[in-house]
Amino acid sequence: MMGNTGTGGAGKQADNAWRVTGLLFLACLFNYYDRIVPTALLEPIRKEWGLNDAQLGLTTSAFTIVYALASVPIGRWADKYSRKHILGWGLLIWSLFTGMTGLAWGFASFLAIRVLVGVGEASYQAPATSLIGDLFPADKRSGATGIFLLGLPVGLLLGFFTTGAIAQYFGNWRAPLFVAAVPGILLAFCMFFIKEPARGASEVIKISEHPIDRPFLRVFKTPTVWALLIAGLALAMASNAASAFLTSTLIRYFHLSLKDAGMASGIIVGASGLIGLPLGGWLSNRLHRRHEHARMYFSAISVLIAAVLIHWALKVQSTEVTMFVALFGLAWVLQYHYYASSLPVLMDVFEPRLRATATAVSYAVSYIVGGTAGPVLLGLVSDHNAKAAMAAAGAMQMTDEIRALGLLHSMEVVPIALAVCGVGLLLATRTYSTDAAAAQRAMAGAAA
Repeated sequence: MMGNTGTGGAGKQADNAWRVTGLLFLACLFNYYDRIVPTALLEPIRKEWGLNDAQLGLTTSAFTIVYALASVPIGRWADKYSRKHILGWGLLIWSLFTGMTGLAWGFASFLAIRVLVGVGEASYQAPATSLIGDLFPADKRSGATGIFLLGLPVGLLLGFFTTGAIAQYFGNWRAPLFVAAVPGILLAFCMFFIKEPARGASEVIKISEHPIDRPFLRVFKTPTVWALLIAGLALAMASNAASAFLTSTLIRYFHLSLKDAGMASGIIVGASGLIGLPLGGWLSNRLHRRHEHARMYFSAISVLIAAVLIHWALKVQSTEVTMFVALFGLAWVLQYHYYASSLPVLMDVFEPRLRATATAVSYAVSYIVGGTAGPVLLGLVSDHNAKAAMAAAGAMQMTDEIRALGLLHSMEVVPIALAVCGVGLLLATRTYSTDAAAAQRAMAGAAA
């Protein structure tokens, strides 16, 4: 079938659409910057408090599960109340607690403060996605989403590039956390001055303001959501696991310093997004105009190729760090294409008054299952592999070399999860047309 079931015609773009998108980009940037700074510091934290890899994974997973759970009620609020106020207060909260993380006196306090950061950071994704859905018509949303989500790789890039250097300059790992809090606090006040579009402003069919009955049931009764949940939880598992342990892998196996490992990690997961997200958004828009399923096929193929490339990267020798960074970085360019299709598809299959709720539910399930499991699973597998290697070598104590091999082999969790993500995107093509048409009928019925 040619054409675009989900657009409903040529809708209107808001006059301030790109200005608001610029602010949302900055919020996304600091969301991921503040999220990645503690991750880039895990090796000095591990050594100071004598932690194992399972505990390191738990620091990421605890943040993720609270982030996911908090995003559900916040997403519902974003469909009913002011999105700019939710964004502003959330940004202020997570920035303040990011700074407070630098005051942690042990593993338990570090974990507790990270959980509170997760509550604040849960405020950005669903309201921001809902705003973009009302600022741009359907055939421009992939491009706008790609620009907005550029904050993800830029935040990761800045986080990885600057954290090691700041820690080295001040001589401790706490300083980068204090520095990270400042720009987010300043940006939070800008959010309150956004001119918010009316819900459904970009749609040809105008919507009713009557409350939606049983919104969560409506979300879960949409078949495309289930396919996207498979893809999303697998992608969250891969990305969270990789982000949590990539710097540690580069330090242990490739013998890089904290600063150099952070910069290499920034190139892999950050610089790659500067290419992958805008390229994915541009191609997804063009492909979607040709065929309604094309952007999902494009993302699925990209993610599957990424899985193969990372598997190859994990086979290189410890002296081939350049090859490792090149293969892993290219794979990460491709996996970023997922974002350019998944969020626009969610917008297409739900009417405007359900988009923030659907986004929040999707992210919550994805992160609770995948994002939480990824780092902990990889950490547990790493500890298991290291103990098995120590026993096989007849060693009397755990060495850094044994830990390095255990971690490297456990990173195979990442390509396996990416392969599952690709399958989920392919499954979404089976129900997308029906669900997008149903969303258009729901809007037409509400307007009538």
